[in-house]
Amino acid sequence: MNLTRCPWPTRPLDIEYHDTQWGMPVHDERLLFEMLILEGAQAGLSWSTILAKRENYREAFDHFDVERIARYSPRKVEQLLANPGIVRNRLKIASTIGNAKACIAVVGECGSLGALLWSFVNGTPLQNRRLKMKDVPARTAESDAMSKELLRRGFKFVGSTICYAFMQATGMVNDHLTCCFRHREVSKL
Repeated sequence: MNLTRCPWPTRPLDIEYHDTQWGMPVHDERLLFEMLILEGAQAGLSWSTILAKRENYREAFDHFDVERIARYSPRKVEQLLANPGIVRNRLKIASTIGNAKACIAVVGECGSLGALLWSFVNGTPLQNRRLKMKDVPARTAESDAMSKELLRRGFKFVGSTICYAFMQATGMVNDHLTCCFRHREVSKL
């Protein structure tokens, strides 16, 4: 069976991710934090690069356990900087630790990270009807608002473009093109 999908996934791992995860509404706290970190790690790189390193990230960052990450020592940072399985960028590693601390504060104030993040779409995925990739924006008013709030709360690597990619990945917006077989499936979730 020949399926029509969005044009961006071209490698097997990207295709699997597109067909099974991208755009699916995520409410799991650990997975929301993981995706926020991975989207930030992507800054300046391709999503394929990060996706290929995803399992390494999970291992290196204790399966994105925010409590553990928030307590990382300088020694742990040096171990991460020596880990060839992740992007070895000191600022990105430091931001992961800082973001874990900010996440703990958000949970204390809002009850969950998801409550804050999903508030930018009023708790319901935005159903877009994009015809071509050129119709998909790099940022929106919602991602601008999310970025501003996360930055205010001390998060790093959460610019509006990163936030919009995060919103797409976690199903806060459905940006599968209308010709893509996943558009209809995801719109029913």
